[in-house]
Amino acid sequence: MNYMRILVPVGGAVLVAAAYRAYGWPGVAAASGGLVMWLLLHFNRMMQALKRAANNPIGHVGSAVMLNAKLKPKVTLLHVIAMTKSLGALQSPKDEQPEIFRWTDGTQSHVTCEFKDGKLVKWELERPAVDDAAPTA
Repeated sequence: MNYMRILVPVGGAVLVAAAYRAYGWPGVAAASGGLVMWLLLHFNRMMQALKRAANNPIGHVGSAVMLNAKLKPKVTLLHVIAMTKSLGALQSPKDEQPEIFRWTDGTQSHVTCEFKDGKLVKWELERPAVDDAAPTA
């Protein structure tokens, strides 16, 4: 169970209650203003990441190898979208867990990421086979 979905609203309510107890209604106004500002900052970050991703093809990344090197367990899907500046190509059935997304670069190398409840669980880099018969410069 994701406790953050419970702890954040309860923490906000406790903060507002403590501000009321300590400072009265001006404290409630200040605490509420701080909470609204915090929510707006997170909303703005999400909208900026999605705006950048909207300008690029779905499932495209500049370098799959560099993406593979930057990924860490438990990062959010929004963080990966912000890193790639592209929405991932959905590989799993819609609205089913785990969600599997793929990002491919120009050399047909691709990174397949598995997200469980919005957090990165595992990822895999696949590179195309190199033809040994091709001349080298």
